[in-house]
Amino acid sequence: MRYSHIAAACALSGALLSGQAGAEEWRGWNIHVPDYPNSVALDAFAAEVKEKTGGRIEPTPFHSGVLGNQPDAIEQVRLGGLAFGNFNLGPMGPIVPEVDVVNLPFIFKDIDHMYRVMNGPIGDEISAAMAREGLVALGWFDSGSRSFYNSKKPIEVPADLTGMKIRVMNNDLFVGMIEALGGNATPMAFAEVFQSLKTGVVDGAENNWASYQSTNHFEVAGYYSSSDHLIIPECICVNTGIWEGLSDADKEIVKAAARNASAMQRELMAARVKKAEEDVIAAGVKYNRIENKKPFQEAMGPVYEKAKQLNPALGPLIDKIQAFP
Repeated sequence: MRYSHIAAACALSGALLSGQAGAEEWRGWNIHVPDYPNSVALDAFAAEVKEKTGGRIEPTPFHSGVLGNQPDAIEQVRLGGLAFGNFNLGPMGPIVPEVDVVNLPFIFKDIDHMYRVMNGPIGDEISAAMAREGLVALGWFDSGSRSFYNSKKPIEVPADLTGMKIRVMNNDLFVGMIEALGGNATPMAFAEVFQSLKTGVVDGAENNWASYQSTNHFEVAGYYSSSDHLIIPECICVNTGIWEGLSDADKEIVKAAARNASAMQRELMAARVKKAEEDVIAAGVKYNRIENKKPFQEAMGPVYEKAKQLNPALGPLIDKIQAFP
């Protein structure tokens, strides 16, 4: 559904989000637990916006996914049922095709490269595409480097994934990635993963150190293999209709608060990732670093080609990111 078809809904929901005279209450979605770096940064974002607007805008983040799962929450923000959210760009590809470029395995060299790309003209291009679909990206968060973990064995070469059932986020690119490596991809809501690992519905999943620890997945999937195959940005996104209804002064306040929250999240995330890695290894997790990633990268050729065939707009974006210093 294009933004032009949801403008009326956005305007109506903006009115419904308004509380007492002179105050506008913004409800926000977040999947992470309250002490997670994203959650702390979102709380700081909300506090700064409220303070700098003199209480005229009152954002309230709801953590731990209490407002529903991520795909539903993305749609709610697009429609204005929720004002804002902290979203991983992984599940956003079906809505905003241009976003899928950041979901390609090994598209970024490292986390610093991801930030340089997203804070520059390529990020602006992706942001414009998101805004056309009802989502204004105010800032980018670091979701860490994603790697494989499972309950069976270390992953050292692609063949080690053969036949393994691996949970992925709901995006055909991630399904294709696992299939290209010989595994069986299982799209599943994040909240269902722990029980599914515990009962053997899936053999493994992929995520960063911090999420691996905070969800206690390390208790039921004790092998962690650093492939760093995905470095997917997350956004602080606000509903386009609500954003366009702000004064220029309030837009600048909200933008500044998002920039500050992004800087805070990045610093907190780096510290959290380091500590999570140390803690789960101390708890007995069997860890290995995949030193030779070339076989994994080479296996992604068909994934890239299929992505470009289905969405020709990705070709130029891929070239720009790979050439970006």
